[in-house]
Amino acid sequence: MKKNQFALTFSSTAENVGIARMLIASIGAQLDLSLNDIEELKVVISEAVSNAIIHGYGNRSEELVSLDIKYDEEALRITVRDRGCGISDIEQAMQPAYSSDPERMGLGFVFMQSFMDELNVDSVVAQGTTVTMVKYLNKNNPSTH
Repeated sequence: MKKNQFALTFSSTAENVGIARMLIASIGAQLDLSLNDIEELKVVISEAVSNAIIHGYGNRSEELVSLDIKYDEEALRITVRDRGCGISDIEQAMQPAYSSDPERMGLGFVFMQSFMDELNVDSVVAQGTTVTMVKYLNKNNPSTH
């Protein structure tokens, strides 16, 4: 399998979550992933992009979200980055049912942790957040068991 990568920067609007979902579904299909794996990828990318829009930028559509997707024969790596308000307590933010918005369920990071093999969240208050997720593609990789 060849290495491949995509870099996409888009406005911080809810409509663009669907574009991110379509892109990851197309990539998942090219990687010959199962329908279940593709659905899980769509969920995690939706959650990460929605977090950037809603929590990072407070739904300010003039802001930008960056999406980087890279894959090779070993792994699929998805990085979502915003330059928004940042997360003051990452550990608290990753707790099930925690949300800074009382209208939200607070399960985004739970889904990301559950559906991906690796999840890394880097954030600096007033500078932004970077969420990196990895799914191993090589089933013989010992780190997937």
